[in-house]
Amino acid sequence: MNSDDLARYIEDTNGISKPWLLAQLRLKKLQERKSEITSEDYAAALADIHQDLMQLGEWWIGMEDQVF
Repeated sequence: MNSDDLARYIEDTNGISKPWLLAQLRLKKLQERKSEITSEDYAAALADIHQDLMQLGEWWIGMEDQVF
């Protein structure tokens, strides 16, 4: 699945309000342009995505059946 397919999936499933899906899209887009950017820029972008994920906390608690 490429980033366009993932973006369509997120739109079709009303996933725009789900930040973990948006993080997956950011990761996919970063993966697709890895060869076009420096390793330092790649590491910085990856660290930024990681930071955003860590700020989500334990968002799944109480909705495990819906998410997993």
